[in-house]
Amino acid sequence: MLKVVFNGSVNYLQIMDETGAIDSTLFPSDLTDDKIIEMYKWMCFARALDAKALSLQRQGRLATYGPLIGEEATQVGSAMAMRASDWFVPNFRQHGVFLVRGLPLDLFFLYWKGYEEGAIIPENVKALPPIVPVASQVPHGAGLAYAQKYNKKDSAVIAYVGDGGSSEGDFYEALNFAGVFKIPLITIIENNQWAISVPRKNQTAAETLAQKGFAAGVNVLQVDGNDVVAVYKAVTDAIAHSKEKPTLIECVTYRMSMHTTADDPTKYRSDDEVALWKMKDPISRVKLYLTKKNIWSDDLEEKMDEEHKKIIDDAVDKSESVKHDPKMMFEHVYSYIPDILKEELDAAIASNFYQEEGN
Repeated sequence: MLKVVFNGSVNYLQIMDETGAIDSTLFPSDLTDDKIIEMYKWMCFARALDAKALSLQRQGRLATYGPLIGEEATQVGSAMAMRASDWFVPNFRQHGVFLVRGLPLDLFFLYWKGYEEGAIIPENVKALPPIVPVASQVPHGAGLAYAQKYNKKDSAVIAYVGDGGSSEGDFYEALNFAGVFKIPLITIIENNQWAISVPRKNQTAAETLAQKGFAAGVNVLQVDGNDVVAVYKAVTDAIAHSKEKPTLIECVTYRMSMHTTADDPTKYRSDDEVALWKMKDPISRVKLYLTKKNIWSDDLEEKMDEEHKKIIDDAVDKSESVKHDPKMMFEHVYSYIPDILKEELDAAIASNFYQEEGN
């Protein structure tokens, strides 16, 4: 006997195309023009912040930095879909999510300067700190989501991972746990086509990354990750159903810049590829939409840019005026300070470095 025991398919969602045209049959009913303007402003803010951080890194004022340019729609759309009670678990590139969710910008700059103080997330920002090891954050998200369900909280957890991270065991284990225990976890694969120098085609033979959720028994969806409206709808719907079933969303986007400032993408990808994706720019399509509706203008753009510049510059000044305590390097590694670190701490306190850099 031979019979089909499973037959799955992955839907692809796009609502706003590259020209700013809208599919009205899929357009979210709660998405007003004012809210789309707000999305546009956040996306532009994220890109301005990215440009400033990259400039500071090249000046030696920030450590190694991972730009987000090109991925603003995935981050802003998902962040704006979250409710006040929802949590998110980032990797190291979710600057746009942190912005929308209210992280003070001076902490953002402190983190990328390499100071522990920048990784202490305020209580009002429901997020875990940035996490650099690939995909290790997804099990954290699963654990956090399990805690929300166990404590009967009306909260979903949104965990972000890259296309490269979807090849890691941590990713599969977290997804399997989510499916078995039906926890309110929404995993977003930010598929930007490159895991450092490894292209998407070398990550997996699967036609989509979304279909990786089938084996775990979770809902799956592929979304145009450069369409902020589609991302917003996908995450809103996933949150609404999160108590019944977890969801895996693949956001198809593109990393317009380098993986980090330690990387040179010209060594492994072509200019033609980058140019092709520039035509799909997530910010340009929203601006086209707003301009066609006569609800945006050059004057509003200029005013917005000036406001963003002032906020960012003020945050940079604040972060650079902080008096750092080198003891932070030792006090937040373990739950207690082992003898070997205590010896290093004592040496640091007695050193000129501590006297110059400390309080």
